[in-house]
Amino acid sequence: MTYRWDFTPLIDNWQALAMGAIGTLRLFAICLVIGLGFGLVVALARRSRWRMARWVSIGFIEFFRNTPVLVQILWFYFALPMLVPVEITPFAAAILGISLNSAAYSAEIYRAGIQSIEPGQWEAARAIGMSGLQTLRRIVLPQALRRVLPALTNRGIEIFKMTTLASVVAYIELLHQGKLIASLNFNPLEVYTVIGALFFLFLYPLVRATYALERRLARSD
Repeated sequence: MTYRWDFTPLIDNWQALAMGAIGTLRLFAICLVIGLGFGLVVALARRSRWRMARWVSIGFIEFFRNTPVLVQILWFYFALPMLVPVEITPFAAAILGISLNSAAYSAEIYRAGIQSIEPGQWEAARAIGMSGLQTLRRIVLPQALRRVLPALTNRGIEIFKMTTLASVVAYIELLHQGKLIASLNFNPLEVYTVIGALFFLFLYPLVRATYALERRLARSD
């Protein structure tokens, strides 16, 4: 039997998909900034001279890298309000789970980039009177960020795709809206095909822009 594709219910419910797309993009933007930004802080803490800072950063990285993001989101949504007197919305739970998990992975990416810089550059900077912070900011980090840009791009793509996990706590994003449409119209093939296409349309320009940035940085070298 030949399956008859029918995208009419999706066209009729385009507003629901648009609302989900806005929710996905908002969650992605916040998690991207927090995940990559806080990841750099964690990476620097892991290289700190203070033992406590190193221990805390290592514990953070190992915990969030070795537990599932889905479990983290559910824990923040259901368990955290039982431990502290604060209300956690689905949006906040998704931000905490995705951002902290991404920070743990991006911290290791940053650390690898920093460690790839030749020790002689640190020594040369000290020889001309630069402090460790000045060396890091002016010499090491600019080079390290260029080297890890492809890995950070992959991290950003993973963050975008992880936004679908927010549907488990009923946050309104693309997959959540797609599930509702599919359950009402019994058309999961059409719904998930369109959602997959939308994710590709959102991500592909971002990837191409990153490639262009890599080429520009290569020329500037």
